[in-house]
Amino acid sequence: MSAMAISWVVFACVFGAALLGMLLRATLPEHHLSADSKDVVKLGMALIATMSALLLGLLIASAKGSYDAQSGEVIQLSANIIQLDRILARYGPETKEVREVLRRTVVSVDRNWSRDNTSRSEKLDSPETRAGGASFYEKIQELAPRNDFQRALQGQALQITFDLLRARSLLLEQAGSSIPTPFLVIMVFWLAVIFTSFGLFAPYNATVIATLFVCALSVSGAIFLILELDSPFAGLMQISDLPLRNALALLGN
Repeated sequence: MSAMAISWVVFACVFGAALLGMLLRATLPEHHLSADSKDVVKLGMALIATMSALLLGLLIASAKGSYDAQSGEVIQLSANIIQLDRILARYGPETKEVREVLRRTVVSVDRNWSRDNTSRSEKLDSPETRAGGASFYEKIQELAPRNDFQRALQGQALQITFDLLRARSLLLEQAGSSIPTPFLVIMVFWLAVIFTSFGLFAPYNATVIATLFVCALSVSGAIFLILELDSPFAGLMQISDLPLRNALALLGN
């Protein structure tokens, strides 16, 4: 399911729990709603609210850390591409074909990146990208250095190419969610329990219902942001391809 769909499910569960609490209020005997009963429920809900806040903070930190890490890897990938092109340019004119293969590969990745709203991690694993990477590595190995300077540059170019291929594999491996599903399920359950207690002791009027509606919408919005951050190559908060575009603009210069 998409982050938007999950957030709407969370909203339905949480707001529905608040309405369920209001229905329970009308059916419970009066002594169940006494001051002593309210105190016990409030203490229990305070405990659950504390645990929910801690878990919510953990989920946000996990999702933000995953997003920042993969964004940094894309920037590093782009920087390595620029550095690789500079090394090949210093090697000599015989690397012209190799540099052209590098440019075509980057153009293919950038074009696929911006084509539609499918997962960008899948675009990093497109047939054009795989073929271009393999061809590029082979062409660098086929270079015949004439002196120690060119041999050193060839070794650097091979190392950077290996780093690029490893970074691409790392991005593909990190494409999955870093948030365990049980964490999210428990989080939603705790929130539903809390909102049930809200409805249980709240008066039934339009102001209360509107307040609970806004609160449930805010909670589902927080879950939406967490899920969006946890999927940096899909959704509304995708990692920008600007570093790749900047690298592309500098290739061949």
